Amino acid sequence: MRASRPAVLLALVLVAALAVWALLEGLYSQLPPLPWTAVPTLLLLALGEIVAGVHLRNKIHHKAAAEEARPVDPLSVANMAALGKASAHAAAALTGVFLGFVLHVLPDIDLPTPRHDFIVSVATTVSALALTGAALFLEYCCRVPKDPEAERNDRR
Repeated sequence: MRASRPAVLLALVLVAALAVWALLEGLYSQLPPLPWTAVPTLLLLALGEIVAGVHLRNKIHHKAAAEEARPVDPLSVANMAALGKASAHAAAALTGVFLGFVLHVLPDIDLPTPRHDFIVSVATTVSALALTGAALFLEYCCRVPKDPEAERNDRR
């Protein structure tokens, strides 16, 4: 499995933002106000992925306490890497969705409902970006460290 590519994530953001913006042109007046529930959900997921990444990286680099010095299960690391990649892609798509909302309601920000939706959309966009960063960090933490002896041989 390869690491998530920034170009793919950016493409997901742009495609989702344009698609949502286009859909909202005809449907926005029929939608209820956006709820705040996505903001804490995305932030808690980001926090969970950061904690999991730090814990996993410490285990991979043998920085764990002596009493829990069990070897890392390779299948667990692969599962966490897959979780990081899937989270990065899903969070990038959510970033685009709520960025589409931001772009759509921005011209009508002086009205109460679009102003509320703008604030919620900006907060959710920032939360989705935080989850994207946390997912990329989790992916990074799943990398296998280079062998110190191989590095010494490469220097010679």
